[in-house]
Amino acid sequence: MDFKDYYKILGVEPTADEKAIKTAYRKLARKYHPDVSKEKDAEDKFKEASEAYEALSNADKRAEYDELRKYGQHGRPFQGPPGWQGRGGGFHEESAGDFSDFFSSIFGNAGGRGAPGGNPFGRGGQQRSAGRRGQDVEMEMAVFLEETLADESKKISFKVPQHNAAGQRTADLTKNLNVKIPAGVSDGERIRLKGQGAPGVAGGANGDLFLTVRLAPHPLFEVDGHDLIIQVPLAPWEVALGTKVAVPTLTGRINLTIRPDSQNAQRMRVKGMGLKDKQGGRGDLFAQIKVVMPPAADEAAKAAWQALADQAGFDPRANWGR
Repeated sequence: MDFKDYYKILGVEPTADEKAIKTAYRKLARKYHPDVSKEKDAEDKFKEASEAYEALSNADKRAEYDELRKYGQHGRPFQGPPGWQGRGGGFHEESAGDFSDFFSSIFGNAGGRGAPGGNPFGRGGQQRSAGRRGQDVEMEMAVFLEETLADESKKISFKVPQHNAAGQRTADLTKNLNVKIPAGVSDGERIRLKGQGAPGVAGGANGDLFLTVRLAPHPLFEVDGHDLIIQVPLAPWEVALGTKVAVPTLTGRINLTIRPDSQNAQRMRVKGMGLKDKQGGRGDLFAQIKVVMPPAADEAAKAAWQALADQAGFDPRANWGR
């Protein structure tokens, strides 16, 4: 089952509004309608455009698809996020009318919207289940900055409410999942894992698991969007004379050259050493100079500082307040 990028099929951006999606679909429908088109594979392209419009023109379906889109690449086999279970149940394309296996795996065999107030039996003529959908589960997931760069999944444990056939609450079940952290994830972002919530009652669908990402504070790095900021402690003479410093990053250390006569709080940009963004790139690392004075000096050190002050003849407040 290959992943389908419905935005790419319609030729619109993921941020397109409902009007743009409808316009794009109508344009393709006129071009590829089998009754009028002489284009090669017109019927297949018409069905593909119709399927894309069916998924994106409905707000709930579009939200569901957008969650899964993070894990797919057009034309390549689709596995879904860790723990994802499709609704397809193993049926083939012909059982879902004109829709593909991919569409059916997300929205089920009764994926079509149907007319308001119409047939209560859905696309396949089978009566909809009277079961009750399972409860959604919400939890916060702490993520270390290093984990946002890793390819390994993160193991989480959470409590899932359980109910008996009569709908009465029973003992909770502890569930473990391996979760792939999406590229470019930010603090406070909400991730939906379909069907990983509480089980449905009397044949109803499972609820979903919603994870709110909390980026754990790092002892060295501040986060600014996808950029990182690190304070680089330097002695006064290192700032004045210049030096080389081994600066930590999330993936190791790099050698950074401090130029002579640098200033306190001055920032140096290290390109591409920040956090991942959603396009597959990375932000930058900013190394900020922090002048650190040595501990209390003895008489000899004080004399050296005084000699430097006398020789430099420098007044840092010469233009202060003017």
